[in-house]
Amino acid sequence: MSNAIIAGKEPITLEVKAGETYYWCRCGRSSKQPLCDGAHQGTAIEPMAFKPTADMKVRFCACKQSKKPPFCDGAHLDLK
Repeated sequence: MSNAIIAGKEPITLEVKAGETYYWCRCGRSSKQPLCDGAHQGTAIEPMAFKPTADMKVRFCACKQSKKPPFCDGAHLDLK
């Protein structure tokens, strides 16, 4: 079991703090979307670390299809 699953069909916006490390869920199995809760255990998928350089709002990808992870690039608009 190593394929990402779709966790949502629209981005999830979070406020993030400069210098803190966030782990974006790449597998789609986390119950704390868009962040990792360790649910990827047993898959070949690892979370992606993201460390912002400024306080900001970030639109994280929830469909796990983005070509610009961990950010939403609108890929969810092409899902059926």
